[in-house]
Amino acid sequence: MEAFLVSTGVVALAEIGDKTQLLAFILAARFKKPLPIVLGILAATLVNHGLAGALGAWITAAVDPGVLRWVLGLSFLAMAGWTLVPDKMDDEETAVARRFGVFGTTLLTFFLAEMGDKTQVATAAMAAHYGLPLLVVLGTTFGMLIADVPAVFMGDRLAAKIPMKLVHGLAAAVFAALGVATLLGAGAGWGF
Repeated sequence: MEAFLVSTGVVALAEIGDKTQLLAFILAARFKKPLPIVLGILAATLVNHGLAGALGAWITAAVDPGVLRWVLGLSFLAMAGWTLVPDKMDDEETAVARRFGVFGTTLLTFFLAEMGDKTQVATAAMAAHYGLPLLVVLGTTFGMLIADVPAVFMGDRLAAKIPMKLVHGLAAAVFAALGVATLLGAGAGWGF
């Protein structure tokens, strides 16, 4: 349960102000059809984070536990720094909208926007850390929905009220704590 809860919280915090949340705002403003947007976010996140979780599980099996502890610890610390860098929306990611309809556009743009994004990297790292990729993927997907569904339904009204620097600082602190804990041996129960 810890893997699910930590994954949910970390990604929900990291996603606030992220480019995919900005994409949710843009798609909601453009299409005004929340259900296919939310379903597209869900499908894209499950596939994207599923791949990241599988990579994390493979890393756990393939990498020496001592090396894994350092790689994961340093990865979490790098994620802490990366979380403090604000995202901007690329125009290319919204250009797909003219061809695929609301669901297809959301699915494609979210999947592509998440490739190599901090939440995807965090999913791979947490799946490797906990050794429970299914719970991590479910948690990170739920965290994405916690951050993005309100963006779809409440849009700019919500964004103006969220203190982005504080939220990014909290997410960075959680990643840093995970990094330090991992480096100090918190993963010993999972073999690293």
